[in-house]
Amino acid sequence: MASCSTAAPLTTVDQGGGTAISTVHPDIIQTHILTRLDGPTLASVACASSQLHALSTEEKLWRDICFATWPSIDHPRVCNVISSFPSGHRSFFSDSFPALDHRSPAPKNSHRQSLPSELISAVDIHYKHELIFSKVQESDAETEWFLCSPFRVDLLDEKESVRTPIRHAGESEAWLKHLEENLTLSWIVIDPARNCAANVSSRRPVSVKRHWLTGEIQLRFATIMAGEMTPTSSELVQCGMVVTCGGKVGGELQVREVSLQMEDMEGKYMNGRDSLVILQAAMETGKRKKERRGEGKERFEEYLEMKRERRERRQKSERALDLLCIFTGVTIFVAFWSFVLFR
Repeated sequence: MASCSTAAPLTTVDQGGGTAISTVHPDIIQTHILTRLDGPTLASVACASSQLHALSTEEKLWRDICFATWPSIDHPRVCNVISSFPSGHRSFFSDSFPALDHRSPAPKNSHRQSLPSELISAVDIHYKHELIFSKVQESDAETEWFLCSPFRVDLLDEKESVRTPIRHAGESEAWLKHLEENLTLSWIVIDPARNCAANVSSRRPVSVKRHWLTGEIQLRFATIMAGEMTPTSSELVQCGMVVTCGGKVGGELQVREVSLQMEDMEGKYMNGRDSLVILQAAMETGKRKKERRGEGKERFEEYLEMKRERRERRQKSERALDLLCIFTGVTIFVAFWSFVLFR
């Protein structure tokens, strides 16, 4: 979040008998005006004058905004980590609030020598702006098992579920569309050693489907990121989150799975080491920007189309290779029997 401390002080100008902001007592501004603002508006106010900058950078204001936006971070470990950020909760908000746009691939092996030793996930799910799920998960990222196994963060055990106040409305497409429009996910990954964070969720689902076997509803959230740069190209990867819900029609909708995985263009799940490299690069160098509604879903669909085209090219290449092998085999067979019969 850019600092605007060099801005000129706000001057008192009488416009038709109105009272200028500079004549209002600072305590009134801070307790009755600034506390009513959301994060982006408060950041804009900080650029108006040096006086407002000083008032709007108070740690308590930003702590309250962060807690209201992401209830999960009101956790002793997360609070301790955020306190070490350069500007505390203001820095954390700057890292985590805008949408993540990481399209510049990191050079190969650029981050492999200094991978995070720990990764913290702060996750919140809202339905119509009401919190229905909130949890913090700490992952030890140093073990060989974590680094070499497929990367996966699970917030619920296999048989664990969380009840919600949402009523299961059935199996219609209208119900799936309703969930797509009203269920939102925030998944913030935090590197406590480097004091950086990023929200890797698309916020709204990029797809909502019913599982063909169990009938459970699977909501997928995804951010498409740049992978590692290779000598010939740069890969894209999917940072995908799945929220699985189930329950009886007419009863409570239950959250049964909340997980995160990294998937490459081949459809393979990436291991912990490769995933950490990409997440670290995204946290440190990824841009933060305001996305228009539906932009995340459009990028996901473009990614799926690229995967489909890549798969078709590979299949075409494999078919050509098969034909070449068959032709070579037939040629050798004919040549051999020609030699035997006509020698």
